[in-house]
Amino acid sequence: MSGSNLSDVPPFGASRAMAEVDQPLGLTVHSLPSPAEAAGVAAQRTRSGRLKMLLVVLICAAPVIASYFTYYVIRPEGRSVFGELIDPQRPLPDLAAVGPDGRTLRLPNLKGQWLLVSVAGGDCDATCERHLYLQRQLRESLGKEKERVDWVWLVNDGAPVREALRPALQSATVLRVDPAGLAQWLAPAPGQALSDHLYIVDPMGHWMMRLPPALDAAGAAKAKRDIERLLRASSSWDNAGR
Repeated sequence: MSGSNLSDVPPFGASRAMAEVDQPLGLTVHSLPSPAEAAGVAAQRTRSGRLKMLLVVLICAAPVIASYFTYYVIRPEGRSVFGELIDPQRPLPDLAAVGPDGRTLRLPNLKGQWLLVSVAGGDCDATCERHLYLQRQLRESLGKEKERVDWVWLVNDGAPVREALRPALQSATVLRVDPAGLAQWLAPAPGQALSDHLYIVDPMGHWMMRLPPALDAAGAAKAKRDIERLLRASSSWDNAGR
């Protein structure tokens, strides 16, 4: 090639590379959301999360709500309730209690079981003995469902429990409690003493029923029907044992 020098000719492909380098760089610019828009998105996500959490809570609580609605409103089998329903229900107080072995526990530790409760002094008069007998018999009469019920004697004074009673209390929960604190939770019917009744506490720790005083055999049979209805109404969410 006349009039040219091979050194002035770029290598093969170099011209294409130079052309590509010479091309302007294209950039796509995306706009960022404003602070107000970002805050709105965050608030929407928060509301969505709360709604989902509330839905989960409602689903979990549905069996409990349904069972109580069935018992208190519909009243299964159309029968009247023998015991007196407590409204509003009263939760177990955070009281210290002392067992026969001297160990201390808090009353809320009793949650997780249906409780059939009596209250009396350690000397245990005739009414106290009858209640202890009825508590044991009522629980045993429930058959396989008895494992969902504990019978509890709350001793509300400093008198020692008579030795003659101890063999009959092997399956009972016996706890000594402060009478002043206990009176803020359980209450007798007007004109009655605290020791005149048996009391029913649900597995969530709410005192919800008071049985009439001076229970006889016929009254105990009616009380058993109340307890059986409660157990049926709560069967979808309450299991034996704590």
